[in-house]
Amino acid sequence: MAHLATPADVSPEARRNQLGVLNELNAAHLRRHPGNAELEARLGHFELAARMQTAVPDVLDISKETEETKKLYGMDNPKSAEYGKRCLLARRLIERGVRFVQLFLNSQPWDTHSKNAESLKSLTAMTDQPSAGLVLDLKRRGLLDSTIVLWTGEFGRLPISQGPDGRDHNRHAFSLWLAGGGFKKGYVHGGTDDFGYKSVEKVVRVSDLHATLLHALGLDHNKLSFPHEGRDDTLTDTVVSHAEVKRDLLA
Repeated sequence: MAHLATPADVSPEARRNQLGVLNELNAAHLRRHPGNAELEARLGHFELAARMQTAVPDVLDISKETEETKKLYGMDNPKSAEYGKRCLLARRLIERGVRFVQLFLNSQPWDTHSKNAESLKSLTAMTDQPSAGLVLDLKRRGLLDSTIVLWTGEFGRLPISQGPDGRDHNRHAFSLWLAGGGFKKGYVHGGTDDFGYKSVEKVVRVSDLHATLLHALGLDHNKLSFPHEGRDDTLTDTVVSHAEVKRDLLA
């Protein structure tokens, strides 16, 4: 995040005055439109953004992290250092109360329509140690039980070649891993046919995964409904998908 600091030519007093006037204008506008939930939510977003502006610089400052911690995340290795820093920042956000953190690699390198084997070797070298380091660090800080770590790639890949050395998308089989937050540890769920083409054992559909994640967060996916195109819809589109919580995944 760039440009979080107030410009050098704006004094702290001037900045406080600006925010004070803005707050007065927002309050006056809200009084003229009482009960406007959208307006109240937008004001809340502005206030949250202001708090983030003052809090984020400290979160992004990893200079006080120990060398052992940085090494745990693979930051001593040029191949994994960039992703390792992102994982470390994720832990710092989580321990400060951020409720949802999503990590990405630059662009979309998992979409291996060419050079599949070569690309995956490079990607695992970038991500394996930092990902494991994040889980271990959360655990030793007492944060893993209350945090769900979901690691997933871009798509399943077909067991046959695309062109000379690529793999096309496969929507019939896909793997991911989960840690913490009430999920079983050391447990492998489901399986594919002998070719790795289609899930055939203990199949978990995307809607089932969403229902299970919501359940682990203490939310009933059947009760979270919203009006959509003339009917009440749910986050898992239960009417169509008949999504169900996969309790075998839970501890």
